[in-house]
Amino acid sequence: MWFLTCFRRGLVMFAVRVSVLCYLLCMSSGSVEEENPEFWRSSAQNTLRSALSRKLNSNVAKNIVLFLGDGKMNILQPSTKCLRLKQDTTGEQGMGVTTITAARILKGQLQNRSGEETVMNMDTFPFVGLAKVYTVDFQIPDSAATATAYLCGVKTNLNTVGVSAAARNGVCRSQKGNEVTSILKWAKDAGKSVGIVTTTRVQHATPAASYAHSASRTWYSDADLPTSAVTGGCMDIASQLLRNTDIDVIIGGGRKYMTPKGFPDPEYPTDLKAQGQRKDNRNLINEWLSMKEGKVARYVWNKTDFDAVDPEKTDYLMALFEPGDLRFDVERDPSMDPSISETTEKAIRILKKNPKGFFLLVEGGRIDQGHHDSRASMALHEAVALDDAVARGLELTNEEETLTIVTADHSHAFTFNGYPFRGNSILGKSPIFAMDLLPYTTLMYGNGPGHKITNNKRPDIRNVDTTDKDYVQQAAVPLDSETHGGEDVALFARGPMAHLFQGVYEQNYIAHAMAFAACVGTNQEHCAATAEPDKTPFTSIDPGSSAPNTPFGAMTTVMLSITMSVLLH
Repeated sequence: MWFLTCFRRGLVMFAVRVSVLCYLLCMSSGSVEEENPEFWRSSAQNTLRSALSRKLNSNVAKNIVLFLGDGKMNILQPSTKCLRLKQDTTGEQGMGVTTITAARILKGQLQNRSGEETVMNMDTFPFVGLAKVYTVDFQIPDSAATATAYLCGVKTNLNTVGVSAAARNGVCRSQKGNEVTSILKWAKDAGKSVGIVTTTRVQHATPAASYAHSASRTWYSDADLPTSAVTGGCMDIASQLLRNTDIDVIIGGGRKYMTPKGFPDPEYPTDLKAQGQRKDNRNLINEWLSMKEGKVARYVWNKTDFDAVDPEKTDYLMALFEPGDLRFDVERDPSMDPSISETTEKAIRILKKNPKGFFLLVEGGRIDQGHHDSRASMALHEAVALDDAVARGLELTNEEETLTIVTADHSHAFTFNGYPFRGNSILGKSPIFAMDLLPYTTLMYGNGPGHKITNNKRPDIRNVDTTDKDYVQQAAVPLDSETHGGEDVALFARGPMAHLFQGVYEQNYIAHAMAFAACVGTNQEHCAATAEPDKTPFTSIDPGSSAPNTPFGAMTTVMLSITMSVLLH
């Protein structure tokens, strides 16, 4: 046994040396210019000059566009003995830092480049911060609690949306009196237009937190309400979509939660799972249209009708492209369903007609669904699609008046590991085998469905195409569905008051900073002062001073200097 162990270790060390030698002798992944120290010095100096020349944009944000990376999760349900995992098909965000890095490389490699040096659109944002994502009751969150934090400004409990932590998961009576409103409503109350764009169902956790109040994120339609919730007077999320806030643009999936039980789906008329689910026999789509009397309101469910919608002549748009969540971008039928870039563009073109501005939530909702299935390829392609939508949003808005934010609500048990050579496929394998003399992929999961051991061995993937969209990455711990991660998530900001998003902060701070920047919600004392000529709270501020750079301030500084000089002498 001792001999076999030493022999195996010797083989591994030999394989490592051969791999390194092959790299040194046969490969030069970097460009010739990267071998010159001046390349890196020049690059650093350019970045330094850019940082030194950066001016703070202290305008009031007329518009806010908030991009989120998101997907599906297992939901913790209360049990008589312990918490148990329940498989669900809701969206969950999952664009942690590892996902961003891997997506950046994939985006470059899809353009036939090495990938590591690629610059994502979100990478160009000048201000970056870290948000702490824990919930009031759990170290590691779900999208319901985190969406409530960054949209409503209040941290809450797992599985609840639009309510404070005084509400209990799944307990209807606990949500009464504990409802909290979101920045979407604050913006609407301020006269702005508001919209939601998602690649999941529009009733899912992230968009739901912007308009609904529910002790359970899973109460999509009245058919999902338990008896206690019905008798307690709680309302399903789909009904609240019509009732709580007048939303100008609603784009995503979720048709079956809007129509009566058995109502045939227009796209899949023979699919029983796609049929309407409502027990109250209400058709919320028709109700929504009737509520817009006197306005130009359009409902569409396919790309042809969607493309025919004229933003200049449309006041309201509801576009629901699937019975549930939309398809993954790599599986999307471009003739039936638009991309997230296309839906983002349509939403902005409709909303920007309002002279008072708009608030738009754009959710790349299936990044996380790929992660929960441990299909890294799916997750990363979704992240790339979201970054393309970010680019489209920037093209359609003015940085001087639009605050654009890109973030996630949580990360995943997702690792970027090994020692792959420069330019190695991000979905490929490490060139160095593990101690068991088997290869492993650069991207792996800490837990999930990819854990497979046969005869005390991992699967041999030497002849497996790990770049396939359906390949399931290996995992250390066996679970039906991979879990979220609990580390801080990055936030990228650009536009008016983007500098408010520097540093490390609680996730609920995001809603308050956005509201401050746009002068919506309760914190508006600084906004009223802008109209007074002697007060200029939004003028440029010296980074080394907390005082506004005003003539009065300068005069005060001079007088204090003279006074101190006299006293000291």
